[in-house]
Amino acid sequence: QVQLVESGGGLVLPGGSLRLSCAASGSGFSFYVVGWYRQPPGKQRELVASMTPGGSINYEDSVKGRFTVSRDNAKNTVYLQMNSLKPEDTGVYYCTARRPLLSPYWGQGTQVTVSS
Repeated sequence: QVQLVESGGGLVLPGGSLRLSCAASGSGFSFYVVGWYRQPPGKQRELVASMTPGGSINYEDSVKGRFTVSRDNAKNTVYLQMNSLKPEDTGVYYCTARRPLLSPYWGQGTQVTVSS
């Protein structure tokens, strides 16, 4: 069993930055695929970024060059650095972690609002 605790969301001006953190409990963190999803208001949840245990990363097209996902296995923590934020980045952001072939664990979600 894995529990995920997110932090770092909030209100930010367009062009600003936020860093989301996700602290994971449980063992074997280095073997999990980790990532971030978001759900904009009135829209479906979408994958923002993910990272495999081997370090392979993928990003949703609209965040490429602006967002960076990283992990610190020693701290069992996943990060999402978000730069040059746009209003369309607004949404609830969720941290995920999963073993290959298994259903993911989800964090509680944290609100990110980009508005002037």
